[in-house]
Amino acid sequence: MATKQVSTLSDKLIKVNESFTVNMYDNGFMIEVGGRNKKGDYTNAKIMCATVEQLQVLVQEACGMERDS
Repeated sequence: MATKQVSTLSDKLIKVNESFTVNMYDNGFMIEVGGRNKKGDYTNAKIMCATVEQLQVLVQEACGMERDS
């Protein structure tokens, strides 16, 4: 069974929490953002980025999404 590749936060979330985590690795970054999916269930999106520019795009996306309050 093939898994859909997640490349944007909106692939997985419709609302985000107030905070997110960025991990730095030798070969890139991972951003982890919690929030709500289309069903209203709480879930996490974990997305790997090869460059800081890709990471910046995801940070900007998270900051522009509706907050889960």
